[in-house]
Amino acid sequence: MLTRKQHELLLFIHERLKETGIPPSFDEMKEALDLASKSGIHRLITALEERGFIRRLPNRARALEVLRLPDSIAPGLNPARKFSPSVIEGSLGRTPPPASKQPATVNDDLAGVVSVPVMGRIAAGVPIDAIQHQTHSIAVPPDMLSGGEHYALEVRGDSMIDAGIFDGDTVIIRETTIANPGEIVVALVDEEEATLKRFRRKGASIALEAANPAYETRIFGPDRVKVQGRLVGLMRRY
Repeated sequence: MLTRKQHELLLFIHERLKETGIPPSFDEMKEALDLASKSGIHRLITALEERGFIRRLPNRARALEVLRLPDSIAPGLNPARKFSPSVIEGSLGRTPPPASKQPATVNDDLAGVVSVPVMGRIAAGVPIDAIQHQTHSIAVPPDMLSGGEHYALEVRGDSMIDAGIFDGDTVIIRETTIANPGEIVVALVDEEEATLKRFRRKGASIALEAANPAYETRIFGPDRVKVQGRLVGLMRRY
């Protein structure tokens, strides 16, 4: 018999595979089940595997296969619980949204590749104007993306070089308005300048920290900074 969390995780994986053909990431599973850490997901995955409900496919990232579902719903478990993480959807047969920023879509011409809108440039150095309108799109491997909407920005500047982010790189950003200390984020300052920096808290203030000793950490009141997204990937041309 499955526990409530095991049952919920099994249904979540099953539904995601049906919708997209791609298993959810551990971060998505943690968020969907309201768990505090990914270690809890590891334990649930192991338990489901030991009970013969799922199988981990070797030598493949995020590779899970649902072997069977419970024969019946155990008392007290509610199958109607709604999981609502954002899902990258295919664009075939859909009318593009009129907004300036279109969501990431599966590229039907390139199986397994996701098309992400590029929204202009982001400063990794001297701040530049806030995020622009969509300029073009790039193809991104789906494993680089987590649940939710994503966009890309071209990096200008060298303030994040110690984090491995160089001038000319393209960063992949997951849209979010919250961030944990230490995460690299797109921060909008005073509604007019956007910058790519590491997010920190200094008491009641927010610190935007560079990854280059040549740049000072900038500290702002909490009402002056809005998080626009979190770094989830990087692409580089040689």
